[in-house]
Amino acid sequence: MDDANHEGAEQPRATGRCECGGVRYQVSGRLRPVVHCHCMPCRRITGHHMAATAARRADLQLESESTLAWYDRTPETRYGFCNRCGATLFWTASDKPSTIAIAGGTLDQPTGLRTVLAIYTDQAADFHSLDAALDSFPLDQPDDHRTWPGSEGGS
Repeated sequence: MDDANHEGAEQPRATGRCECGGVRYQVSGRLRPVVHCHCMPCRRITGHHMAATAARRADLQLESESTLAWYDRTPETRYGFCNRCGATLFWTASDKPSTIAIAGGTLDQPTGLRTVLAIYTDQAADFHSLDAALDSFPLDQPDDHRTWPGSEGGS
C-alpha cells in the first residue's frame, strides 16, 4: 500500500477484535471473500455457522492476545477464541499451514468483503434458510480453496 506519510510503513488492510478487546489483530494483506461453513463443528463452535474470510498467516499480526486460546478439535483443525468473552476468532487447518481463517464478525467495519459461497450446506441447521443467491456445496467442494469464487488464486 502506498503510504507517503509514514515512509513505507504498511497500513493494515483490516483490523478486528473480540467483543471484550482481549484479542486484537490487523491484517496487512488481501482477504478472501467470505465463505459460510455449515459443518457441525463450525455450527457448534459459533452457535450458528462460520462466516469467515481468510488471509495469509504472515499477513496477520496480533496486537493483543492476552485472552487468545486455542481449541484443538482434531490434530489437523484448531479454533482460536477469546477465553474471556468467548468470541470465535480464527480457524486453522494443518493442510493449509500458510492460511488462517478469520471470523467475519470480528472484523471492524467497513470490510468491503462479500459472501460468495456456502459449504457443508447438507449440515445446515434446520432453522436456517440458506441463501439461494450463493453458490452452495453439500461438502467442502471444491476442496481446492483457491478455486472458490472470488479467491483469485490466493488464500
